[in-house]
Amino acid sequence: MTGLAVRAAAAVRSPQGRGPGDTRAALDYFRDLLTPFGEKPDEELLSRGPHVHHRDLADLLVADEGVGRSRPELLIVTHALPDVVPFTAVAPYLVDRLGGGATNFAIAQQGLAAPFTALRIASAYHRAGRAAEVVLAVLEQTTLPTAFPLVQETPLIDSAAALVLGAADGDGLRFVRAHSAGSAVEALNVDTLGSELGADGTLLVLGPWVTDDLPDRTPVHRVAPGSYCTSLWLALAEHWQEWQQAHRRIVLCDTDPRTGRSHVAVFAT
Repeated sequence: MTGLAVRAAAAVRSPQGRGPGDTRAALDYFRDLLTPFGEKPDEELLSRGPHVHHRDLADLLVADEGVGRSRPELLIVTHALPDVVPFTAVAPYLVDRLGGGATNFAIAQQGLAAPFTALRIASAYHRAGRAAEVVLAVLEQTTLPTAFPLVQETPLIDSAAALVLGAADGDGLRFVRAHSAGSAVEALNVDTLGSELGADGTLLVLGPWVTDDLPDRTPVHRVAPGSYCTSLWLALAEHWQEWQQAHRRIVLCDTDPRTGRSHVAVFAT
């Protein structure tokens, strides 16, 4: 096994929403969910949202030719914010759109760490010979039943990204490793990464939540605000082909604003 490399990718930004429509079923669900905690859904806030469901984002990702023709053996859906209506299991729904043969699950409740965790899991499956092709989907919708400052104050957009990962046969942008630390400075100095950042051919891609003062040792691509969990992956989906031509190593880094913990993923050509 030679590891996993990016074979295709797709990005979705600010798609047209469904509008509020009939929210009675969702409101009943949210009342049952929130009442034990002394809360209730904010009907006005819910009605103002664009109502882009995770299923809608999945459909738009599959509409991309590179993603749509993939036939993964493993599919992982990740998200930091919940679906506007949690009535569709999106991972098996997405698998059904891609041939129906993949082991599938979702990773949530990890903030923006979820895609980094997914990459480590995907790499382990591949090393074990259990997945020659993997699809990783990162979903983010912004219609919520209660106020969430990260959404309203940033503000965030509805967005999604997908990576199709296949066996690295000596070419392509290959996933090397992912790790986390207490700050961006610490995360970028784990093992030999600190010295690698000073090497020619490395591009550092910083998410919008990184606030650390970092040494100016390597070219930097700073991702614009507007997304939480999807930020780095939108940038990678949109630029991976040009980046792999121009750089030998791509280092993605972002800091979760809710925990202060930083996460890094390293890709190499």
